Amino acid sequence: MHKLALTLFASAGLMCAAGLSLPIERYTLANGMRVVLSQDNAAPVVSVYVIYGVGSRSEQKGRTGFAHLFEHMMFQGSKNVPKAQHFQIVQSNGGNLNGSTHPDYTDYFEVLPSNKLAVGLWLESDRMRGLNITEENLQNQKEAVKQERRLNFDNQPYNTAIVDVWPQIAFKNWGNSHSLIGSFDDLNAATVADVSEFFKTHYAPNNAVLCIAGDIQIAEAKKLIETYFADIASQPQPKAPDLTEPEQTEARSQTYKDPLAQVPALIAGWAAPKRRSADYYALGMLDVLLSGGDASRLQQNLVKGKQSVISYEANIGWPFASASDYTWPGDYAVQLLFKPNFTSDQILGQLTGEISRIQKEGVPAKELDRARTFFRAARYNQLMSVQSRASLLAQYELFDHDPNLINTELDSFLAVTPEQIQTVANKYLTEARRSTLTIMPAPSQTETKTEAK
Repeated sequence: MHKLALTLFASAGLMCAAGLSLPIERYTLANGMRVVLSQDNAAPVVSVYVIYGVGSRSEQKGRTGFAHLFEHMMFQGSKNVPKAQHFQIVQSNGGNLNGSTHPDYTDYFEVLPSNKLAVGLWLESDRMRGLNITEENLQNQKEAVKQERRLNFDNQPYNTAIVDVWPQIAFKNWGNSHSLIGSFDDLNAATVADVSEFFKTHYAPNNAVLCIAGDIQIAEAKKLIETYFADIASQPQPKAPDLTEPEQTEARSQTYKDPLAQVPALIAGWAAPKRRSADYYALGMLDVLLSGGDASRLQQNLVKGKQSVISYEANIGWPFASASDYTWPGDYAVQLLFKPNFTSDQILGQLTGEISRIQKEGVPAKELDRARTFFRAARYNQLMSVQSRASLLAQYELFDHDPNLINTELDSFLAVTPEQIQTVANKYLTEARRSTLTIMPAPSQTETKTEAK
């Protein structure tokens, strides 16, 4: 259970046997910025988390990579913060920070001692108010993005296939299928005017959610938020892109030759249901049965039993999302690295064999109870971090307009029945709706090559 993102650089009393009871206060500033506050004074730490409703699926043709480029630009200085000082200010105040780009959002956070809350809010408001977009900064970050691609994708096994090739197989709408990191040609063509317009359109307060979680006093936090953010001007709300996908009626399959791969890999995916639908929750629990922990079916039957698979990853929205930030249209996908003495067809047969057993036989109640325990423990463990708590709250606000889902949605997953899992397996995980990508080692080649089967 894993997702890939482009990255720049709970206390026990809140969790009881009956469920979650995280305190939440939600409101909206006059400029349209949504605010979510969650107070937990168990430790003197606070997370300031800002999420913008812009990601790679917001980009236009000829402008790929802008969302990721902007993640970098946001650390290049702003109205009152010189270049490179954002990192230094946070770290000198005992904190840490980061930012990441996703298909549907870009996020930034600081985790600080709670008496430094004002520092984090000032930093985030200053760059929302006015980013330092200059020709020098733009050219510098163009090269930084290119270098990141070379280091983390072009010179790493499997990653180019995952980021560039897999979306083109899984999706037909350009908005969904183009590369998350973008092309060098589009980056080279970007001008200061292009970047300034992108910032004005997408980095406005009415396209953002601010979440603060941890050791705060609500009244004091509200005063600081009003001071730093209330006078930032809103902008016309950006138009949502048309991401509609045509219905898939026949299987898709390709092979990618990777000169950096040491062992072969198989990716198999299926178009997934809408976020927070009954089928979405059932598919989420089906994923836990297949890939969640040491007792999962893939671990027990393919890694240990057949000894064919070396490692695997799976999730709703893989590789760029997980169940918490998945949005439709999206996929449910599984990546399996396997031993070279097996073929990709054999591995696909073993994977679909596990799915077929669920489709035909259903799921034993005892096995589902195990999956529920694993899922519950994973969510509780996630919520022990104020930063993870803040990100979940902000995602629920951005995508669902309901941060209280952090307290209730776990119950929706745990309430899924064996019958619902069997139904969703038969409905979604069919051969006609399946896409596959085989990644084969090709150490003798100097260039990668994609072939249709």
